[in-house]
Amino acid sequence: MTLQEGRGWPLGASFDGEGINFALFSENATAVTLCLFDAAGTETRLSLPANENGIWHGYLANGKPGQLYGYRVSGPYAPRDGHRFNPNKLLLDPYAKDVVGHVHDHSNFLGDDLENPGQADPTDSAELAPKARVTAETYDWEGDVGPRHPWSQTVIYEAHVRGMTMLHPDVPEALRGSYAGFAHPAVIAHLQKLGVTTVELLPVTLHADEPRLQRMNLVNYWGYNPLALMALETRYWSGAKGSTPLSEFRDLVKALHHAGFEVIMDVVFNHTAELDAAGPTLSQRGIDNASYYHLTGDGNYENWTGCGNTLKLSHPRMLQLMMDSLRYWVTECHIDGFRFDLAPIIGRGASGSFTTQAGPFAAIAQDPILSRVKLIAEPWDVGTGGYQLGHFPPGWAEWNDQYRDTLRRFWLHDGVNRGQLAQRLAASSDLFHIPGRKPWASINLITAHDGFTLADLTSYNQKHNKANGENNRDGHSDNLSWNCGEEGPTDDEDVQLLRDRSRRALLATLFLAQGTPMLLAGDELGQTQGGNNNAFCQDNATSWLNWSSADTGLTDFVAELIALRKNCPALVNGQWWRETPSTEADEYDVQWLNPSGGLLKSHDWDDSAARAMMLALNGGILVLINGSAHQLEFRLPAGCWRVKLASAQARESGLHQDEYRASPRSVTVMLSDECPIDAPALSIQTQNKNTPTSTD
Repeated sequence: MTLQEGRGWPLGASFDGEGINFALFSENATAVTLCLFDAAGTETRLSLPANENGIWHGYLANGKPGQLYGYRVSGPYAPRDGHRFNPNKLLLDPYAKDVVGHVHDHSNFLGDDLENPGQADPTDSAELAPKARVTAETYDWEGDVGPRHPWSQTVIYEAHVRGMTMLHPDVPEALRGSYAGFAHPAVIAHLQKLGVTTVELLPVTLHADEPRLQRMNLVNYWGYNPLALMALETRYWSGAKGSTPLSEFRDLVKALHHAGFEVIMDVVFNHTAELDAAGPTLSQRGIDNASYYHLTGDGNYENWTGCGNTLKLSHPRMLQLMMDSLRYWVTECHIDGFRFDLAPIIGRGASGSFTTQAGPFAAIAQDPILSRVKLIAEPWDVGTGGYQLGHFPPGWAEWNDQYRDTLRRFWLHDGVNRGQLAQRLAASSDLFHIPGRKPWASINLITAHDGFTLADLTSYNQKHNKANGENNRDGHSDNLSWNCGEEGPTDDEDVQLLRDRSRRALLATLFLAQGTPMLLAGDELGQTQGGNNNAFCQDNATSWLNWSSADTGLTDFVAELIALRKNCPALVNGQWWRETPSTEADEYDVQWLNPSGGLLKSHDWDDSAARAMMLALNGGILVLINGSAHQLEFRLPAGCWRVKLASAQARESGLHQDEYRASPRSVTVMLSDECPIDAPALSIQTQNKNTPTSTD
């Protein structure tokens, strides 16, 4: 068996119908050996015969799909100079699209010799190492096209593939926790009932469980520890006969598209599973450490991620890997968008400083495929200057923690004045109303996978993370949560009532705010994690959605909110709110009123003790917000009003003309009986411009 000289593009292993071309980038290697494995695990080593511009390549005539392979890369072992080549370690192709095996906590993966620090470890890792498998899968998409919901009408549902169905009684047991389980009609029916438009999946690319977790018999449940950026996580595959992880995932995307949902992938391009200098040598570290990672002057890893290493997206080949990966998911799996974990890493150049002129931003913006999909940034990392909320380029949306924290403070604590609340309800225009950006750029969230669930946010003052094995040191300690009078589960009806009111009020202001709302899967069910606010390692009933205990009333309430949102022009028109018409023919989008029905004045905005106001929205919608602990009387604008939705009491069917008594900690939505939901705006006259929203 010999290798012919191949070609340097595309990178990875490519079957052309007659043989396999292998191409691997390593700028600093002195030799690259392709290692082929048969069904018995026997290894055959072949030197890649050509190197052009740092890309080593070779062609295996008569090679077939299904071939297992890895690489051994030779070069200097000089950690202080940034080089960690060690041909004793079998390395995974960064372009692997199918991987056999998982990473074990074993000393065979260590690149450094424990007995002779600074020297290459002589132990061979091939027996235990994950291996890439050559693929050439075809698939019938049956004309599939994503629904392409406008950003202004998007409602995101953040979910974990496995956790969504592990306890779902209507999903066959053999499919639970899998891509096929998520595609089950029972799950799709639930999403349709809610009315969300877009499913955002936690990482589904292949990841590794950190060695320290394995020692505690735990796993990385969330999956933010990537091993292969173009291969699917096989643990979410049902193993059904005739299927593969790729075919089953494509089936999921196609099923969601058919039902009208977009699919967004959570992707991790900031670090890898090789962790810090003491971590395993699995792929990039042994292929070309200095090219793939940001390093300090003494060869150590820059740790702007908090995970031990940071990928060097400023290097052309690492940037190419990211771009090729993103295009692969869009073209081969019809993905509609991406949420980027620790996204400031994308904008860090060789010096480590963040800039919107960084290569990855430019590359995506000019790409004919990627420039058309939804792009969401988690706008912070742990490096210097790592908090970049509001600073991403036009075309990007961002998770808005300022919205999250302000709304939590308003409903569960105090110290939030009307101006601060209004600013967040107006798509955080102080952060996002800049040239080229629209209100949808603010991803509004109350909860996400990282932190308390909504139920726990209103049930615990403190985190309860002991099951994570870190003596409750992990996870955020400042959660702005409130247990409503008693920590954890309770039979106290007054506490339960207060919790229910608080949850519904938080949800109401989530879906009645300008911006893009994101709902954490399970919040609509009343899902609890027992106070664990960092359940990343809990692949068990702590994290799995408990469908049998679902609060169906809360589910119905969320569905009503989303339906109301979709029919409110001021929330879905995609334009910044105007409080006053620019011409006599124009309509306003929003009017801010005090409980007495008058327009808010300058001094009204800064009063944090005043915890109530009204929003009159274009379309004949009036939103009454009572954040106080007391029932309040609201004087309504002229007209007849009917309660459409109330977060803290049963819906009233009668008409209200002058006044309305709103329950404590509540949101009430009223419709003008004389002005149907699709009719022109209310007749409230004002020239007041002293509001937090922009009138530009």
